[in-house]
Amino acid sequence: MANIIYGMLNVARTALITQQKALDNTANNIANVNTEGYSRQRLNMEQNEPVRYDGGTLGTGVRANRTIQRIYDRFLAGQIAGAASQQGRWDAQLETLEKAELMFDDASGYGLNGAMTEFWNSWQDVANNPSGYTERSMLLANTQNLTLVFNKLSRDLSQVQGDSDLSINGAVDTINSLTSEIAGLNLKIAEVEAGNQHSANEFRDQRDLKLKALSSLVDVNSFEDADGYLTIHTANGHTLVDRTRSWDLTTETNAAGFQDVFWESSSGAQQNITSDISTGKLKGWLEARDVIVPGYLTRLDDMAVAMANAVNTQHSGGLDLNGNPGLDFFSPFTGASDLTVNDLIVNDTNLIAAAANTEGVPGGNSNAIAVAEIQNQLLMSGGSATIGDFYGGLVSDVGRFTAQSKVNMDHQSTVSLQLATYREEVSGVSMDEEMVNMVQFQSAYNAAAKLVSAVDEMLEALIAMV
Repeated sequence: MANIIYGMLNVARTALITQQKALDNTANNIANVNTEGYSRQRLNMEQNEPVRYDGGTLGTGVRANRTIQRIYDRFLAGQIAGAASQQGRWDAQLETLEKAELMFDDASGYGLNGAMTEFWNSWQDVANNPSGYTERSMLLANTQNLTLVFNKLSRDLSQVQGDSDLSINGAVDTINSLTSEIAGLNLKIAEVEAGNQHSANEFRDQRDLKLKALSSLVDVNSFEDADGYLTIHTANGHTLVDRTRSWDLTTETNAAGFQDVFWESSSGAQQNITSDISTGKLKGWLEARDVIVPGYLTRLDDMAVAMANAVNTQHSGGLDLNGNPGLDFFSPFTGASDLTVNDLIVNDTNLIAAAANTEGVPGGNSNAIAVAEIQNQLLMSGGSATIGDFYGGLVSDVGRFTAQSKVNMDHQSTVSLQLATYREEVSGVSMDEEMVNMVQFQSAYNAAAKLVSAVDEMLEALIAMV
């Protein structure tokens, strides 16, 4: 009889301990309801092995499994990392293109389109009064303004490239830091979970957050082995994390003066992986820096070259106020970045050749009219567009590329939000559910405590009988 009573006491004791652990786990879930990346945990209970004797079978109560279950969907985590990688690409690209788009804003009237309009109109004013000092001075001023706008636009676009290059360099440093931290978390998880006696759920949550951050920067492939180590490779198969070791990425200056991304092997050998990067913020910055913005610069240069060469050719065929052949109106240049007015004309506006070589001076204006008419010539796109049309197409493409990047960014943001919402449904903490669990475990704990009191009374009765 005493053995049975003491057995009941042991059942009550294990029940108290187990329900206390369950309450502790519930409290931890509630405390982390707003913790980013936290995965809900569950304490699994199992029946103790019963004691069998001649009189029958005696139950020995309940126990808590040593390993606390982490409510987690590995496939969903992979989708979240992939979505973060795509979102990172469009986020970085949109950030860069929005900067470029601001530079082509002509709404204020001080952009390139306005400067070109003033330039052509000034030639028409000179044609109306070929020998007028005021008209010639205004032409010079408006031309200098046009060259400055060309120069600044080219310089600002190059600065956008430079900003992207700095972002790429910074991203590589962040990637190296993340891979090192993930390797460190691999070690912590292995140490805690050695022998399958404990769970390193908190370290696994942290590792998932690091992987998501890494994926937002560069496209990676990852998998967890049987020992719990997370292995990470670049898209082209180079190892970034293997068990407790990480490999760094580095940058080297290329022929264009920008940074290429390299993977560094254990021996120190480097392999250029720039062209293999397909998603993540690195891809967005690389694509904007090496493809989209250079395209803008090339078209801007083409427009500056076509305009300046046409003006120079026409101007040199006329006569200035001194009756001498016209000079090149623009100084020798390579593109929009260094377009300037001929210094001789800057110092003497009488050198502006408004008259044709068949006209008398002063008074001739045919050459000024011809220069003004250059704006209507089909000089661009293989002889199918005027300079104004060409610039309008450039501005349109700048807006279109930016708008497309925003559409892609918004789409990926929606996808990421949907996946995050689904993750909350799977792994997130539900306060309603935890409140129910708390009441349930508290009731079980109180019942076990009452069982202890009942057993104590039984023992007192048994002792009194003796």
